[in-house]
Amino acid sequence: MWLNLQIFGFRALWSPYFLIFLILIVVAYALITGPYRHRFGGEDKPSLKQQISFYIAILLIYAVKGSPVDLMSHITLTAHMTQMAIYILIVPILIIKGIPEWIWHKFIYAPFIRPMLKVLANPIISVLLFYSLFSFYHVPFVFDFSKSSPIAHTLIHLVLFIAAFNMWLPVLAPVMELDRLKPLLKIAYVFVSAVLMTPACVIIIFAAEPLYASYSSGGAWITALSLCVPGDVLQGISSNLTGPGLFTSMDVLEDQQLGGIVMKVIQEITYGFILAGIFFKWFSKESLRVDPLPSDS
Repeated sequence: MWLNLQIFGFRALWSPYFLIFLILIVVAYALITGPYRHRFGGEDKPSLKQQISFYIAILLIYAVKGSPVDLMSHITLTAHMTQMAIYILIVPILIIKGIPEWIWHKFIYAPFIRPMLKVLANPIISVLLFYSLFSFYHVPFVFDFSKSSPIAHTLIHLVLFIAAFNMWLPVLAPVMELDRLKPLLKIAYVFVSAVLMTPACVIIIFAAEPLYASYSSGGAWITALSLCVPGDVLQGISSNLTGPGLFTSMDVLEDQQLGGIVMKVIQEITYGFILAGIFFKWFSKESLRVDPLPSDS
């Protein structure tokens, strides 16, 4: 498969311009939170744990949006679901944890942000908004539309990414102002989140026929490839592209079923770690409230 992918060329496989963009973000983060933080009203530097969290998030963004995984996401649904699970479930968690608290304070108190967060960061609204958008995105005509235009594709993925951030804020609460839920309610929130993602995954896994023309129709598949393959390259090799079968041994339906399973499994693992973190933090706080036993002396 790897040898077959070489026909798309270096730009399609490794997205060098996107890599430069991410490097600039890393440099900006290092400067704003480091030597120039006082110019932005900053206080303490981010901890090593925060820095690692942020840099891993950027690496994951490149891995799923700039590496050959992105190209494969337009060839197989399994690669797409792997990409999206990391992009909208894992990356937002790492970025939230990687941004210093003083930056969060500046963000949430910005005049045009604060009124929106009062509404959108409401736990009920945030969880329903994200999973409504997630489910709507996987309706076949919406999904195929997102694969038909670079603008639509970018905007839809950006909206999902922002909604994912908003969905995680009530649970991760990077500042006290957003920490509205008790630990037990946070646990319930995570369980509800897991349930709300299930219907879309179940439909994809148990569908009796291919749902998305982007992976089953030759014309739609070529259009989807044009999102990451330069036009001149795609035009030169289009006659040799017979379909996804050139790059995978799975048929379209098997790929679709595996894609749904991958999304659900990554979600369950991610939410398991979040639940473990909530439990650990909760019991750590409770243990500090327990009065020590009196000494015998």
